[in-house]
Amino acid sequence: MELNAILSNASQLPKIPKVVQELIASFNDDDVSTEDISSKIGKDQVLTAKVLRMANSSRFGGNRTIGTVDEAVIRLGFSALRTLVLASGFVSSFKAPEGFDLNQFWRDSFEIAELCKWVGRFTDVDPEMAYTCGMMHNIGELLIHMAMPEEAVEIDQVVAKGADRIAMENNQFGFDYTMAGSELARLWKFPETIQYALLGQGDPMAGEDVYPYAVIIYVAKYL
Repeated sequence: MELNAILSNASQLPKIPKVVQELIASFNDDDVSTEDISSKIGKDQVLTAKVLRMANSSRFGGNRTIGTVDEAVIRLGFSALRTLVLASGFVSSFKAPEGFDLNQFWRDSFEIAELCKWVGRFTDVDPEMAYTCGMMHNIGELLIHMAMPEEAVEIDQVVAKGADRIAMENNQFGFDYTMAGSELARLWKFPETIQYALLGQGDPMAGEDVYPYAVIIYVAKYL
């Protein structure tokens, strides 16, 4: 199955909450305010409940109970709030295809995300954007499993023995998870920064242009 055929089948594509799309778009908006973000979150009951629960958790808990998103924003801080909403939105949008360990997938994704954020602090990139790129780095692999579960499981078994995943997928499908993830990010109207990071992560120094976030994902996966 060609990548265009997978992406054109709307029923196969995960639905990302609008607030998550708007939040990711805010990375490129220097004028975005916490008030703007809290207003958007307040329109989503599930996210509102999660934000309030986190704000009142022992990690962030203060002397009084938080009851509004605006108060939660102040207690959590913009960075923690954005990370929570992104993670919650992504995890809730994907269902486990047959033969796929979705829990392990997200554990791996968030481990890479944390490493990307850590590496980003030693560079001149935005650590929060690095975290988002890391969290999404393998999203194309999940899409492939959703669209072609049997073939994907077979490739997983070969990769587990030492084969190169990108080469195997290109040979089998004519595209790989980096391409699938980048195209998915484009369809979701995510910033080009994320699209290029996902596309270039396999070999970030191969092209004429070097994209810093692709390099950071590469380093994080090596670590």
